[in-house]
Amino acid sequence: KLAGCTLFITGASRGIGKAIALKAAKDGANIVIAAKTAEPHPTLPGTIYTAAEEIEAAGGKALPCIVNVRDEQQIINAVEKAVRTFGGIDILVNNASAISLTGTLETETKKVNLMMDVNVRGTYFTSKTCLPHLRKSRNPHILNLSPPMNLNPMWFKNHCAYTISKYGMSMCVLGMAEEFRGEVAVNALWPKTAIHTAAMDMLGGSGIEKQCRKTDILADAAYCILTKPKTFTGNFIIDEVLLREEGVKDFDVYAIAPGHPLIPDFFLDTETDMRSMKQDRYGAQHEGADGVKVNTESASAKQSSPVAETFRVIQGAISEEFVRTTQGVFQFELSGDGGGTWYIDLKTKSGSAGFGKPPVPADVVMSLSSANFVKMFTGKLKPTLAFMSGKLKIKGNMALAIKLEKMLTQLNSKL
Repeated sequence: KLAGCTLFITGASRGIGKAIALKAAKDGANIVIAAKTAEPHPTLPGTIYTAAEEIEAAGGKALPCIVNVRDEQQIINAVEKAVRTFGGIDILVNNASAISLTGTLETETKKVNLMMDVNVRGTYFTSKTCLPHLRKSRNPHILNLSPPMNLNPMWFKNHCAYTISKYGMSMCVLGMAEEFRGEVAVNALWPKTAIHTAAMDMLGGSGIEKQCRKTDILADAAYCILTKPKTFTGNFIIDEVLLREEGVKDFDVYAIAPGHPLIPDFFLDTETDMRSMKQDRYGAQHEGADGVKVNTESASAKQSSPVAETFRVIQGAISEEFVRTTQGVFQFELSGDGGGTWYIDLKTKSGSAGFGKPPVPADVVMSLSSANFVKMFTGKLKPTLAFMSGKLKIKGNMALAIKLEKMLTQLNSKL
């Protein structure tokens, strides 16, 4: 269906952008790889040239272009080269994106600038530069890898700058879909679950891939969108929802580890397999951060709380094996009933747990409500889900935080 079509894809040297490129290449499409990695990166896979080799091997034609979307002139040069080489542009995929999951006070100015420049400004100027050529195509599309705009405050409170930047991409869809209705289709695509990319490895650490899907699911969803008529416009599409409508029934093929629980992606809180969280989420819109009121009760009252009881059980369950295999110290800053500072030491001697600061500096500091802490340690709330939905804030060693989740699965029967 895409044979002979020219796709201009930002960030196509790896990850989701490359997966969409390879899917289109199988039809015999022309792919403009607009990305900044020309030399091998010390930690990230692929360059525009290795991606070009893969695209040509898959059956497409490739044009690698060095493009940092922060530089408008580089965008203009690449678009002009694409038009000279392939005769026009039929599809633009705005995939390039920058991420920093940090709070307002922790986000450096250069990180704010990076996210706004790449996500919002880059998407806007790449669209603006491609649009005169897209309007000449028979079935032109712009596809932004950005989420539906969910104004639940929890999606802003932990990473305000990142959220604003991604919603900026989505607002480009809202505006341009109306502005160019009947001429160019403009849509957004977002995954229902976390997707395994280099960025996810960086955010989640070793082992996170088992809770992710492959980039193939977004490539298949993008293909469905880009082969629809240009009257299909102004939509905010979730990959799994669209593919189910298209008749796909087996989603295990997209999983890195079939049958393993998956992390839901950011900005989606309308569906969850944890019923207890639905009420909390809707309540958060009215009560503030998880509806929690900070309690300044006495230390003696804390010792009779569900949190204290949970720590008593944890202390009794700590074994030398847990200490040997975990080698981490966890500090919990809890708000609500039984709140305050608590710790689990799985690093020194035979381990310990209780109220107050740990005996040695913590490797990981977790902040959440007391109610969600108890849910987390009794198996009613997965730590990864709590983190992705904003109920849990983590500072420190993310790999150790994931180790703690593995330990919880062994503790649940005792809790």
